[in-house]
Amino acid sequence: MTISLKGRSFLTLMDFTPQEIRYLLDLAVKLKAKRRAGDKGELLKGKNILLIFEKTSTRTRCSFETGAMEEGAHVTYMEQGTSQFGKKESIEDSAKIFARFYDGIEYRGFEQSTVERLARFSGLPVWNGLTDVDHPTQILADMMTIEEHAKKPLNEMHVVFCGDTRNNMAYAWMYGCAKMGMRFTALGPKELEPDPEIFEMVGAAAAETGAVIEFSSDVACVKGADVVYTDVWASMGEEEKIPERVRLLSPYKVTMNMLEKTGNSDVLFLHCLPAFHDFETETAKKQMAAGYDIREVEDEVFRSRHSVVFDEAENRLHTIKAVMVATLT
Repeated sequence: MTISLKGRSFLTLMDFTPQEIRYLLDLAVKLKAKRRAGDKGELLKGKNILLIFEKTSTRTRCSFETGAMEEGAHVTYMEQGTSQFGKKESIEDSAKIFARFYDGIEYRGFEQSTVERLARFSGLPVWNGLTDVDHPTQILADMMTIEEHAKKPLNEMHVVFCGDTRNNMAYAWMYGCAKMGMRFTALGPKELEPDPEIFEMVGAAAAETGAVIEFSSDVACVKGADVVYTDVWASMGEEEKIPERVRLLSPYKVTMNMLEKTGNSDVLFLHCLPAFHDFETETAKKQMAAGYDIREVEDEVFRSRHSVVFDEAENRLHTIKAVMVATLT
């Protein structure tokens, strides 16, 4: 079956079939091999790409900029406060203006509705670089990384996400696992249990692929896990919630003891980054001085042989490049 994603937006994995997601993963592998061979491409030659960032970024920005330019595209970076987008000019009007200048748009910000409206009113391929409820490009990189290190296919993998199971990474993983027939366990306190409507939505996709999507507040559920995943306990803009999150989530910190509880000597540790794993950041030091240990993962785990977080970070480049190439050419 020939797959073409030209002209499509990449807003959520829920919009794609398992075959289309597989196509993007396979394309990313090819583009990674091409880059490592030193071959510079022109797959995006002549394309103009707009990157809109209303939230700060390291890996997402680096991946979109580097990926686009390595394939010959020109990039405009627009951050909050440097344009009239959403302030003196509506999202609809801005999108229609962008369509006169650009071939594709990346958006990283807050509301999922914003990235959806950009796609609707621009008519261009629009790529979700992160919203409050989803992070689809991260999941592609995570799946690619798992396939590079695991000894069995994705549909036999069990991923356990530890921490705030209502955040964008937990939901993005639910979408990805539902689509690819994987087992996903959201592990965290009942106070932060995922929205029932999200469970209902992914349930329909899971029924088609054989995926299992579940929630548990019992750390014993990590037994048999192939991947243990976590994220920071307070997302961007939630710093005032840190005291309460530390109280609720400290029992779900990823430790070597937790990895041992999996009973899997080859268990992988993944994290979307940035991670609080030591006290070498201003934020971690400041919060510790206030009496809050915000480390969601032990430094020993982060630096262990189980950790593939830097391979995972690199794969953001290759999977994002695949999304741009697939939707623009």
